[in-house]
Amino acid sequence: MADEVGTSTEQGFGDEGLYERWLAIKDNELTVAVITIVAVAIFPWLFADAPFLGDFLQGYRGLASLILIWGIFAIGFDLLLGYTGLLSFGHAAFWGGGAYVAGIFSAEVSGLPLLVVLAGTVFAVLFAWVLGFLSLRRGGIYFSILTLAFAQMLYYMAAAPLSSFTNGENGFTSVNVEPLFGAIDLGAHVFWPASILLGEMLYVFIAAFFVLAVMGAYRILNSPYGIVLNAIRENEQRAEFVGLNVWRYKLMAFIISGAFAGVAGSLFTIHGNYVPLQSLYWTESGEIVIITVLGGAGSLFGPILGAGLYLYVANVVSGFGTIGTLWHLILGIIFVGVIWLFPRGIWGIVSDVRDLIGDRMGGDR
Repeated sequence: MADEVGTSTEQGFGDEGLYERWLAIKDNELTVAVITIVAVAIFPWLFADAPFLGDFLQGYRGLASLILIWGIFAIGFDLLLGYTGLLSFGHAAFWGGGAYVAGIFSAEVSGLPLLVVLAGTVFAVLFAWVLGFLSLRRGGIYFSILTLAFAQMLYYMAAAPLSSFTNGENGFTSVNVEPLFGAIDLGAHVFWPASILLGEMLYVFIAAFFVLAVMGAYRILNSPYGIVLNAIRENEQRAEFVGLNVWRYKLMAFIISGAFAGVAGSLFTIHGNYVPLQSLYWTESGEIVIITVLGGAGSLFGPILGAGLYLYVANVVSGFGTIGTLWHLILGIIFVGVIWLFPRGIWGIVSDVRDLIGDRMGGDR
């Protein structure tokens, strides 16, 4: 009896028991939510202020907020590229378009942050519906080129014909951000001691949307809808043969992806109190493609890691002495090296390490 009790105790509280419990809950929605919230809560402190690590990384809290914003953008883009298999070169239209509408709305109608985000997102959804309806009539490279063409049309419209609204090449500078709910100043610090980790309320505001974006994407990908998107990516013809309206699913994936971009663009406006004309240019679309592929297309958290690495190189490494001016070259080398050695991107490296640890722990049983 004593031996049985001892064995049961080892299984329940030993390394093997903990590992088995982790395997049982790791894909649970609540587990993903808790991990995301904890990671978001400690991220700015680790990135900017943690002893040794913060000094080594030379990060700053404003960049931490920007990484979350681009992370939302990347999550939405990955729903289209990584899970549906559609490569869009025109997502700057939703990112920049949402940013402009959010800025103009804040100046002309209301500067309440939630309404500003809502305005930019509604525009992005409606424009994604129109652009997707027209572009998805063609597939492959033709689809990619059509999205690029429409996005560039919007860019040139903002630069000249609509300059009375957008302020042309100078960008929109009249952004007005009012207190959240009319009472909470986004520039104020969070109450102590939470301020040690979170800093300003602006980060909390952005982090809340980031967590919602992660959980929304996770719910989509683990629903029957997400299974259909994967089926379309794997073999579009077979999906049609089993009776699925492939075009409708692709259009909805495009609209959802545009919605994520609209949320991110609106938060970008609130974060910087400024909308540059560059936000509509094709290079913004190219950057989100690089970010998603670098982080790992077809994974929920990979594009977020890609956004973090890309922005770190662009904003921190670019300021390093003699090598700062070569940050584009450094980023290119990193991109080629990761994709060559690990085709699944940064998240592929994380997954391989995780699987190796799991195999080691499982092999001890």
